[in-house]
Amino acid sequence: MDKWNLIIDVENCTNCNMCVLACQDEHVDNEFPNYAAPMPKHGARWIEIMRKERGQAPMIDVAYMPVMCNHCDNAPCIKEAKDGAITKREDGIVIIDPVKSKGQKHLVDSCPYDRIWWNEELEIPQTWIFDAHLLDEGWKQPRASSVCATGSIVAKKISDEEMEKLAQDEKLEVLEPKKGTKPRVYYKNLYRYNSCFIGGSVFANQDNIIDCIQDADVTLKRNTEVIAEIKTDIFGDFKFDKLAEGSGDYQIEINADGFKKKTINIVLDESVTLEDIQLSK
Repeated sequence: MDKWNLIIDVENCTNCNMCVLACQDEHVDNEFPNYAAPMPKHGARWIEIMRKERGQAPMIDVAYMPVMCNHCDNAPCIKEAKDGAITKREDGIVIIDPVKSKGQKHLVDSCPYDRIWWNEELEIPQTWIFDAHLLDEGWKQPRASSVCATGSIVAKKISDEEMEKLAQDEKLEVLEPKKGTKPRVYYKNLYRYNSCFIGGSVFANQDNIIDCIQDADVTLKRNTEVIAEIKTDIFGDFKFDKLAEGSGDYQIEINADGFKKKTINIVLDESVTLEDIQLSK
């Protein structure tokens, strides 16, 4: 059976917030019986864009990651709900019943991704419902993806086997897979948000002329093992990405024709932009 999945490309998200606004426009002050009660105008972020800044000047990048209910196949909230207040549809969408869930504030803490919000006025837990009410009317996409100008968010209704192959082919990841919740929200280029880089610029001072060194060989090592090798670009820049946060000791070796080898030791906690690196004869 085909089921709904969401694919989010972190590299393409520009923080325009159209998905956030579309969710609010659809749900604030609007009630959809058997799907969701009205979303509060303030305080609830059923779709939220997280921001991650990496590096230091002058080499910095910023990633934006939309997050929402993951519609997990092994959802802890379903197990914690009383009286069948949370159910999973055959098409993969998780729904919190706006009537049966009344008073069950404990469900807010049941979500390991912090994606369930408490509606204080109505005394019910709420989350993003994948716009199931619209999909049931024939919509091909939830509003969040239909308004995404960069195509960063795309919904796909396909079989689990097809989704598994797509995830492998496009190197898609889910958030915190070790939790074992089996989310149906997948991310592309997630490294932009959850990994680190080591970068820098290489230059030389020759006859009082400071110039970038292009095509210098830069090697990243860890415990003498070569992790990666790259060349500096026309600006003398290099960047090793997709490194684990807090992964410890690394060594950078820089070799360029006519210059002495330069070695730099680094303890990686979060992304590092090295000071300009000068090579000498």
